[in-house]
Amino acid sequence: MNGVERLRALALRGLLALPRRVQRVLAGRPVVLDGQTLDVETQLMLRLQKVAREPAVESLPIPAGRRALARQSALVGGRQPIGRVRDDVVAGVPARLYEPSGVGGVAPLLVFFHGGGFIYGDLDSHDAVCRFLAERAGVRIVSVDYRLAPEARFPAAYDECVNAYAEVLKRADEWQADPDRIGVGGDSAGGNLAAGVAIEAAQQGWPCALQLLVYPMTDAASDTRSKRLFSEGFYLTRRFRELATDTYTPDPATRTDPRVSPLLADLPPDLAPAFVVTAGFDPLRDEGEAYAERLRGAGVAVEAVRHPHLIHGFLNMVGVGSSARAAVAGIADALRAGLVR
Repeated sequence: MNGVERLRALALRGLLALPRRVQRVLAGRPVVLDGQTLDVETQLMLRLQKVAREPAVESLPIPAGRRALARQSALVGGRQPIGRVRDDVVAGVPARLYEPSGVGGVAPLLVFFHGGGFIYGDLDSHDAVCRFLAERAGVRIVSVDYRLAPEARFPAAYDECVNAYAEVLKRADEWQADPDRIGVGGDSAGGNLAAGVAIEAAQQGWPCALQLLVYPMTDAASDTRSKRLFSEGFYLTRRFRELATDTYTPDPATRTDPRVSPLLADLPPDLAPAFVVTAGFDPLRDEGEAYAERLRGAGVAVEAVRHPHLIHGFLNMVGVGSSARAAVAGIADALRAGLVR
């Protein structure tokens, strides 16, 4: 982060530290939609982005969009404390191991896949949230940097994530990971990949103690009410979703493949317990909640939590304000409850 970006981060943190009544004046009238009121911090951030004429990442060529998303992630993620971080390679792709303070010996481990529509994101875009989750939950995290489209279209990301999970299981001793307390997780596109890996693990008889799915994309083929309601103005736009879908799965026939749309999969027995998180002002809200219900109907132990006042992308916002950070703290606590036992 250069000097200008540091100043922007300081200014944003300062604005979000103001009293709520002052934030409300700056943000404007409350946004109420579908019986939900948008969080004032989130509304203020969206307004500031508009006033600053910050281009949407999907409006840029993909390489420039990747750089813009990285800048945005650094801006809202901050520098989170962690015991130790080590870069590695897992199944031929870059990975990063997060070791929380005070955790030694054999311990739980989460294999994490970042979001970004299969075309954006990397280890750095989700570095802050991985640090935060690992440190608060007391769980080691291996973040996997699968290849992106258009350079690597479907099924590349799916295959690489399955292979990465399989290798983590083989290397559990190296990372002092308890094989009975290894889980998988991710957000958005990463939540989609985590759901797919959990299904594959059940089919193969691999250990998987938890699937942590944060606003997962579960159905690339269908329209939903939330996609229509929140298609503009709440970060994840229709244009973003269409670009991601067209780039990762240019052949429409592949969008009903269960490796792309886990909501359409035949769910095997012995699927890992799931913690499914959605955001109220998120186009992916309904399909995430539909997947939670589908899992529950298949006999999977499911806890589903909706944060009705937040938007898609809140997982990355651990370095500014308090609303998103509190929601992510709840996710970390669920991760701890699911793996530290």
